Amino acid sequence: MSAHFGRRLRKGAANTAVAAVAVAALAASQAPGVSVDDQGRRTTGDSQPSPDAAAEESATGNSPYYTDLPPLDSPNPSPSAGGGTESTGGESGIPATVLDAYKKAAASLQESKPGCNLPWELLAAIGHVESGHARGGRVDADGTTPSPILGPQLNGVGFANISDTDGGAYDGDSSYDRAVGPMQFIPSTWAWAGRDGNGDGKKDPNNVYDAALAAGHYLCRFGWDLSTASDLRSAILSYNNSTDYLNTVLAWLEHYRKGTHEIPDGTGTVPEGRSDDGHGANPTPSPTPTPTPPASKPPKPSGGGSTSPQPTPPSPPPSPTPPPATETPQTPTDTVHHLEDAGTDRLSAVAGDTFEERISIRAETSTGKAVAKVRIRFTLVGNTDATFTGGERYATALTDSSGTAVAPALQAGERTGSFVVRATVVGRSVPGLDYTATVTERVADALARTSDTELTCTPGGEFAEQVQVKATYKDAVADGVAATATLITSADDPAENTEGPYFKDADGNPVRTLTGLRTNAEGVLTLPKLYADDTAGTFLLRINTAGGATLTVELTVAAAESPTPTPTPTPSESTSESASPSPSPSA
Repeated sequence: MSAHFGRRLRKGAANTAVAAVAVAALAASQAPGVSVDDQGRRTTGDSQPSPDAAAEESATGNSPYYTDLPPLDSPNPSPSAGGGTESTGGESGIPATVLDAYKKAAASLQESKPGCNLPWELLAAIGHVESGHARGGRVDADGTTPSPILGPQLNGVGFANISDTDGGAYDGDSSYDRAVGPMQFIPSTWAWAGRDGNGDGKKDPNNVYDAALAAGHYLCRFGWDLSTASDLRSAILSYNNSTDYLNTVLAWLEHYRKGTHEIPDGTGTVPEGRSDDGHGANPTPSPTPTPTPPASKPPKPSGGGSTSPQPTPPSPPPSPTPPPATETPQTPTDTVHHLEDAGTDRLSAVAGDTFEERISIRAETSTGKAVAKVRIRFTLVGNTDATFTGGERYATALTDSSGTAVAPALQAGERTGSFVVRATVVGRSVPGLDYTATVTERVADALARTSDTELTCTPGGEFAEQVQVKATYKDAVADGVAATATLITSADDPAENTEGPYFKDADGNPVRTLTGLRTNAEGVLTLPKLYADDTAGTFLLRINTAGGATLTVELTVAAAESPTPTPTPTPSESTSESASPSPSPSA
């Protein structure tokens, strides 16, 4: 027991040294916004958590994280006497597949969002702090963890209170949400932030390629430039709203920027300390105060004799006059008093289309003066699969010299109905503006057959050709339009017919009405094969689409016509003809 306790003490001392050196290196480097106070503690300027950042709006729901600090020695591998690497390889090295995922995600963001300037080392820092690089790189060849990495239940007991949002689909918990996977996304965030990073057609939070790409897009979602101090801090705090979290991530970011190396999958060191167990990286202990000896008193005179007069203590020097306080200059954001709509028209689009109208908003002072260079955030609120350009539910735009910011184009999804686009000022608590956007169903205004072949069949048979139609809207292809097909009684009676041609269901039973049909990408709808019962006659098939386009197709059921026989001469006619004498030649 004493030996174990001694090891813990030595480890605590080592971590104290690690903290001091790592912080000093971070402060001396060009890592933005980091400094060290007189006690060796890290400070990051304006890095306080955002007071309005709700847990459910962060990537992790502000779940616990690993608090270990980087090791003292260089992250670069150094040859040892035995030809191997230093013992810190597992701490500083990054498992091969996980490292590949970080780098590919950063490369992808460099193409799609070059202004974000996302370094792969930031993904590595967050990946270390969130899951220890997927538990030391324990992933399969595709980058998926053998079992889910789950955070604690976010039930409000010591953590945020986030009721279940995914029916347990991602985290296996149908009561409360949990952070999931190598980058620890909560299900409600993964629902919109998830990405397919390995190209397998799935968005799996337990796959390090998917999770790293999602984390990259998440960190870049507000148009942040991560090469600037303020945006880097904002992005990290949006991932987990804690100053300690920010400082830990910044420490690992700087560590990886100095260099790292690849290690085999599954050989990484899993951190021990977590923010929720009190056994994180040991804080720098306060030095034990040295007792101050009491001031010596002059000796009392012996007997009643007088003593020499005591010298008068010198007067303390006058306190220096503090310099006059300087006012912090106001930024443009500080002067914003309210937001005004700048002429935005009705927001409406057909499912799958781009909204023609874009939100235009103006930032103003209390006197109505325009405020330029203010960042406006646009957020999609509500049950919608619409996105801004780039597939995000968030976007930012900077106000111009007229104080106006224009949101990126909105892309409607397939979910119809209304949702809200909320515009707010980044970094300023002023009332936002809400805009209602509506997605309507795809429609067609015309239908036509793609063939002019007559549709005929014999009683009890099947039609040789399937009915195929093409839908258009304003002469353009109408794709994804809902349609129904019904074999009707007559042109004046749209009720379903009870006899004549029919379709078949999965069990082979007759069906004379088909619902849930939809045109393909070319606007074409091909109906299933038609069959006929024993009733002959002319029948009608009516096709209706959303938007009011209608087409009635004629179907004919008739017995096949018998071929007309060639007349055969009778025997008497043949004999008579052969017995007739030839005409005599003229004399």
